[in-house]
Amino acid sequence: MIGRAMMAALLAATALAGAEQAQAEQASSAGRSVFPLAPDEPDAVTVRAKGDGRADDSAAIQQALDKARDRTGHGIVFLPSGTYRITRTLVIPAGVRVYGVGPTRPVILLGANTPGFQQGVSTMIVFGGGDQYNVGQVPVPVPTVVPREKVVRDANSGTFYSSMSNVDIEIAPGNPAAAGVRFRMAQHAFLSHMEFRLGTAFAGVYQAGNVIENVHFQGGRYGIVTEKTSPAWQFTLLDSTFDGQRDAAIREHEVDLTLVNVAIRNTPVGIEIDRGYGDSLWGKDVRFENVSKAGVIISNEKNVFTQVGFENALAVNSPVFARFRDSGQAVNGKGRAYRVASFSYGLAVPTLGRTGEYRTEAEVEALPAMPAPRTPAIRDLPDMAQWVNVRTLGAMGDGRADDTAAIQKAIDSHRILYFPTGFYKVTDRLKLRPDSVLIGLHPAVTQLYIPDNNPGHAGLGTVLPILESPRGGDNILSGLGLFTGRVNPRASALLWRSGENSLVDDVKIMGGGGTPTADGTTLGSLRVHTGDPVTDDRLDAQYPSIWVTDGGGGTFVDVWSPNSFAQAGFYVTDTRTPGHVYEMSVEHHARNEFVLDNVHNWEFLAPQTEQEVGDGPDAISLDIRNSSNLLFANYHGYRVTRTYAPEESAVKLANSGDIRFRNVHINAESGYATCDDEGCGTFLRASKYPFDNAIEDVTRKLFVREREFAKLDIGPAGSTIPAPPPGGTKVDKLEDGFWSISGAAVDPQGALYFIDRRFQRIHRWSEDKGLEIVRDHALDPVNLAIDASGHVMVLSSLGPKAGVYSFDPAGPKDAMTPIRPTPVRNAAAARTLLPVNWWNNGEFRDQLDFGTYRFTTLAEMFARDVGTPKAQEYLSPDGSLSLPAFRTWQQGPVDHSGWRWSDSLNAYGFVSGEPGERLFVTNASENVTYSGTVGAGGALTDLRRFANRGGESVAVDGRGRVYVANGQIFVYGPDGRESGRIDVPDRPLQILFGGPDRRTLFILTHHALYAAKP
Repeated sequence: MIGRAMMAALLAATALAGAEQAQAEQASSAGRSVFPLAPDEPDAVTVRAKGDGRADDSAAIQQALDKARDRTGHGIVFLPSGTYRITRTLVIPAGVRVYGVGPTRPVILLGANTPGFQQGVSTMIVFGGGDQYNVGQVPVPVPTVVPREKVVRDANSGTFYSSMSNVDIEIAPGNPAAAGVRFRMAQHAFLSHMEFRLGTAFAGVYQAGNVIENVHFQGGRYGIVTEKTSPAWQFTLLDSTFDGQRDAAIREHEVDLTLVNVAIRNTPVGIEIDRGYGDSLWGKDVRFENVSKAGVIISNEKNVFTQVGFENALAVNSPVFARFRDSGQAVNGKGRAYRVASFSYGLAVPTLGRTGEYRTEAEVEALPAMPAPRTPAIRDLPDMAQWVNVRTLGAMGDGRADDTAAIQKAIDSHRILYFPTGFYKVTDRLKLRPDSVLIGLHPAVTQLYIPDNNPGHAGLGTVLPILESPRGGDNILSGLGLFTGRVNPRASALLWRSGENSLVDDVKIMGGGGTPTADGTTLGSLRVHTGDPVTDDRLDAQYPSIWVTDGGGGTFVDVWSPNSFAQAGFYVTDTRTPGHVYEMSVEHHARNEFVLDNVHNWEFLAPQTEQEVGDGPDAISLDIRNSSNLLFANYHGYRVTRTYAPEESAVKLANSGDIRFRNVHINAESGYATCDDEGCGTFLRASKYPFDNAIEDVTRKLFVREREFAKLDIGPAGSTIPAPPPGGTKVDKLEDGFWSISGAAVDPQGALYFIDRRFQRIHRWSEDKGLEIVRDHALDPVNLAIDASGHVMVLSSLGPKAGVYSFDPAGPKDAMTPIRPTPVRNAAAARTLLPVNWWNNGEFRDQLDFGTYRFTTLAEMFARDVGTPKAQEYLSPDGSLSLPAFRTWQQGPVDHSGWRWSDSLNAYGFVSGEPGERLFVTNASENVTYSGTVGAGGALTDLRRFANRGGESVAVDGRGRVYVANGQIFVYGPDGRESGRIDVPDRPLQILFGGPDRRTLFILTHHALYAAKP
């Protein structure tokens, strides 16, 4: 018999052999060129440089990059095999894709001791952005450019398509500050088939975004260091490895990191979440090998934005799987090799209809040996030797000739077709054969499109797609754009019936932002009335853009579907074939973004939706019907900050169950960088109109109010879920029928004044008279306050910098007193007005202190912002109230149609206090309630964290109890301990005490006014 010691030795050897085998397999593919020949792209720009590893090729490469953009603002650059030494930062313009071509992967080399790469952080390659808001100046230049004096506009939320593939990065010794690539992208962009050989450098990627696939990091202090992406959307890492980093493979926060089939080896820490921050981190099939300190370091415990989960994580010689930075607790492995079948930390919602609680859940089991590496999540494209150029088979791609017959003949006669850039006119469906593969390199300018008012797509009839795949097909669609035109009622872009092994990768459904057209005519804006007579009123007037049905499935990665003309962006029906969705963006539809009906066995990792102000006020993010066995992880349901309309729920379920939600983020806030006559800066804004609820089960009539949570499991369809027990405090509805009310204040007699913003009405409610309209002039009132004389002080969004006025509610209806801002007085007013809710985050500015490599935390940024005195104030006519003059930013046109934002305009209402008095406010970007002392110029100082809930509003009663509106109303004692909850039929937005005895808690929701007497 074999002894235990010998058995242990055999198992250890087997585990080590498995790890070594994985490393050997990856090493054999490292450096392999996936483009051994330059594809036939007549409009591509080829770099003409030495490529000998000695000459400085910086200027030659930059010249090619600058030359690449065509009339549409997009382009392709080919970098031939060679070693290209650079001495300064290369800037890749927005919309440009760089492909390495030739028998070996080209290498971009930073030579030893290159000047400028020794201090702070200095980036070799920066992906730049355009002037998104037409501000002219660069409000926040990239701080990591060499030379430093060069002004570069960072990639931003309007930067699409930029990519690099089949290019290696190498950093020679003597460059400790060097980072390979800055890639802070928005949508439809990727780094792929790359190797970063970092040596003693700082990092391979500093600031990441969108998708990185089949990229391998060797050495360096870190592999990736990143904050949130420019639009605050997810970042997905696929089929990649890290080996030999000195501090950690990945250091990050708030980037919403999704990992699939990622191996991390020979480093102290796998993934480190920065101190004071959380992240929505989800990992599937992640391997930790020889990770000595911790697989993941979790920070910012007991905060809703800390959501960490893994599924099927494997580890060997990695004793600690998860370490909690703040508490010092740890989740340890079991044995030398082990499997973490599931792990979740964060706010866990126990079931529909309930509020969440913080939990750590880990299912860990010892393994006799490490399993073999899994197959890649993303299959490779076929070898280039098999590609056939459709132009050689008769397709023109000139935007005028009808290419339908030529393309269909090419599909019928050739398995693998390559489409050079061009606009390929299609007037009938193209049917793929079971093994068809269609390939392009740039979907913005490689489009198959249907002309407007095409006769075959007119009138009443069944769906007629551009491309249709056969049931069970083994198909690949990569790098193409599909545009169904503006007016084609029967059109769909893609009708997909292919099997589980099929792949849709790097495909853009045209019709929304970033859409070049064959005729050069813009689509106009995303508003319903665009000024383009063809697009006007054509929203929701086509079949779904991507329709997976009839047993279809497969993998969908880096797909962007924002066509407002379609009824949905991604529509899946009648299938049990497994589907895998990685980093899909579905936006700007009038009714639904994602729809699933009779769908089973699918996973959606990093799906993102967005509803614009014009096309999506009534749209929902995710509609699930008659479906089961679904996973949604790192799901974002976003509504733009400009949205003016309430909407009930992001997700709607009907007759569905066995659904797992992991790391859910429902929001409507963001930031942007701009310049005005006061200078440049970053403005952070929060909308009053995110979805009220994350999830609504219309069958069970239950809701999930929590907008941020780590875990929710929904049982089988038809199973009974008890309704939550009623709260102990009775809540009465006083009035309803409003559009959306907020901005309330209480007068000396306890009467409530509030605004229905959409209709510009100021209402009053009192016990003796009920509801009244006090004013309904077109003055765009936003927030109210009542001074000591009983006059109403109004903050208005009217005017280029907003404005303030006062009126006597008992006076003439046309009387008002404009209030001009004046310098803050030394003798302060009796009470200072401050926003009850804030949004403060670091979008668009790097928060890393390059000298200490320490990030400024959210709490520090919040304290800095609210603690800064304002130079001017709006003083009520009686001198009893001071409203600090918060800086107002404008997005869009400088005329009346632009949107205006400030901390005071964004707030649901005001709180007030005398100098030296302690007030309670909430910071929604942390979901934390603070108290602070009122100081000069509206500064709020000596901040103290009070509660780990901080949503829309906060109020304090006469006994010092604190009430926080965050889905429901949570009640805390003066010591900060939660003591109860008040359940409200609708989501509470603003709460404040009033009534004759000041004991009535008024509760404003979008559509109704409630009251309680706690």
